[in-house]
Amino acid sequence: MQRNRIFLIGDDYSGTGPANATLALKNALPAGTLTLASRGKVKRALEILRKMPDADAAVFSGYSRQNLLGMKIAKIFQIPSIYLMHGCVEYEDRINRVPDEAMARDERKMLDMADLILGVSEQFADWLKEYYPEERRKIAFLTNGVSWEQFGTDKSENDEERKQFSVLSVGGGMPRKRIVRIAQAIAYLRENGFPEMSLTVAGAEGADSSEIRRFSFVNDLGRLTAAEMQSEYRKHSIYIQNSIFETFGLAPLEALLSGEDLLLSDRCGVLSVLAGIEEKDLIHDPDDPMEIAEKIRELLTDGNHDRLINAIDKESTSWNSRAQELQRIVLRLRSGRRS
Repeated sequence: MQRNRIFLIGDDYSGTGPANATLALKNALPAGTLTLASRGKVKRALEILRKMPDADAAVFSGYSRQNLLGMKIAKIFQIPSIYLMHGCVEYEDRINRVPDEAMARDERKMLDMADLILGVSEQFADWLKEYYPEERRKIAFLTNGVSWEQFGTDKSENDEERKQFSVLSVGGGMPRKRIVRIAQAIAYLRENGFPEMSLTVAGAEGADSSEIRRFSFVNDLGRLTAAEMQSEYRKHSIYIQNSIFETFGLAPLEALLSGEDLLLSDRCGVLSVLAGIEEKDLIHDPDDPMEIAEKIRELLTDGNHDRLINAIDKESTSWNSRAQELQRIVLRLRSGRRS
């Protein structure tokens, strides 16, 4: 049997979204997969140098300046490098109004050095091909898996505490989440037949926070723990992700599995794992409050929770399935290099 030993390199301990995805992938890959045990920069560098010769492919999960060193070491040992992109630092920093030229420059170097670039959703991979046309021939996707075992799906269990006209959105004041537009849509609905509607926002302070908070019906909770988020999901009837750029994002799934109806912009990568999506579930212009308001109005009379829950294929969207897919991708990459 052909050996296919992956060296998975990346943060799997900090609790961020990319770190959690790396940890889930690590746990799903077969015994014998190489991973990093060290956390300090020097120790991690030495560990990469020591383990790289035993690998058949190096998978760098998420942005890190240390990827540049790791990819150089991989080239020395003629090991193919795969860059698993959970986000685009250059673009996200710019649209969130916190540009960082050094990080953007390093990210472009990683893209150039990698033998294969994998976006964490098909939507993100398509976007990468447009944003980095010089790299499009080596861009593909490995959609994030979902740890379904962590969630329950009983909508009725928490309905006694759920507020009928309440909307929840995660992203804080981050401009790319376009929560200001959600607030504007709700302001319109409050003046046109739904005076009790409210908006709860969770997430870190950002450039849009002050504008979001000026709406009297907004409850800005700031950063929340995972347990606090689960509690909030159970209190609201609609979850909206209105992002102009969203590579994947688990919050919509967490909301759906806690009983909420979903309204998503068509830029959300999580659509890759949601079957049963219909036109009325999608926002096509995240900057149009009137479109958002109309879609909210439809959800209030015709929710989509049950339809979306019943269409989920948990087996094909699990991390085990994703780990198997990654192994197939590595085999194809190595075969291509030999031919």
